[in-house]
Amino acid sequence: MRILGIETSCDETAAAVVTRDAEGVGCILSNVVWSQIDRHAEFGGVVPEIAARAHVEMLDHVIARALDEAATPLAAVDAIAVTAGPGLIGGLLAGMMTAKAIAAAAGKPLVAVNHLEGHALTPRLTDGLAFPYLLLLVSGGHTQLLLVRGPGDYQRWGTTIDDALGEAFDKTAKLLGLSYPGGPAVERAALKGDPARFDLPRPLKGESRLDFSFSGLKTAVRQVAEGLVPLTDTDIADICASFQAAVAATLDDRVGRALKRAKAVLPADGRVLVVAGGVAANAVLRERLSGLCAANGFRFVAPPLALCSDNAAMIAWVAAEHLALGARDDRDAAVRTRWPLDETAPARIGAGKRGAKA
Repeated sequence: MRILGIETSCDETAAAVVTRDAEGVGCILSNVVWSQIDRHAEFGGVVPEIAARAHVEMLDHVIARALDEAATPLAAVDAIAVTAGPGLIGGLLAGMMTAKAIAAAAGKPLVAVNHLEGHALTPRLTDGLAFPYLLLLVSGGHTQLLLVRGPGDYQRWGTTIDDALGEAFDKTAKLLGLSYPGGPAVERAALKGDPARFDLPRPLKGESRLDFSFSGLKTAVRQVAEGLVPLTDTDIADICASFQAAVAATLDDRVGRALKRAKAVLPADGRVLVVAGGVAANAVLRERLSGLCAANGFRFVAPPLALCSDNAAMIAWVAAEHLALGARDDRDAAVRTRWPLDETAPARIGAGKRGAKA
């Protein structure tokens, strides 16, 4: 199969061409991502209307480039894959309408893809992982622990009860006057800081449930910063280092408990933890989780950095996985601003489903 993927859920306009052979082996022929960071930087975060307009402006060019780099004419594509949710409504509509138009004009089937499933199945594309495996999904909008049993088959073990981890990084950066996006900025500043200077909380540490909470940590950072005004460069670096250390310790506790639970459901020769999503690019967190896996007899898998952030290769791959199982044409699909991987799990703010906080 040769799939054209389109991704416009937030502030990256992306298109890619990916193949999947009869044995289930994937290959990325092209993966074009046009970032809108410069357009949102002055606001310290993504402005939905600006993002939607930028997608409309750039999407045709990005798709054309992806097809050109893959040396693939549209006629040679077997299906069109597009992110249908979760995400910002304007961006999702821009991608969906474009994908539907291409599918109709070219006579190709359309596959509506869950953006979160793109992150969840990326290691199947890059590392050929077999099901099942444990997934830590950490991004700007989601922090979840899930058992991945197959395409469309997920069991949520834990999620954030307030802020997502990526959001906590972004808000910490904004509070300290660092550049956008906040995650890489905090990570860079932390390299020069003292992680032991400030004793920040480790939310939910020691609790048996596998949920996450970062609101209290974010508040503690604000209180420390306000108590030091005016902040020096050393203060900022130390706060970032202390914040990152608190996050690492929190993940160590939460994920460590999940690994113990996973031993009962994963085969002894197939115990794998995957960390995916934008925050998975953080080198300190990768190192901490890798060590945790080694100590518990798990293989640690993280996608290449280029595939941690939003991209269309993962969207195309999800479509290929579902088509291999007999998925139908989704030409009538609608976008969904919330779309949980585990539809049976109770609604929570960080689970991709509308509903009251649990």
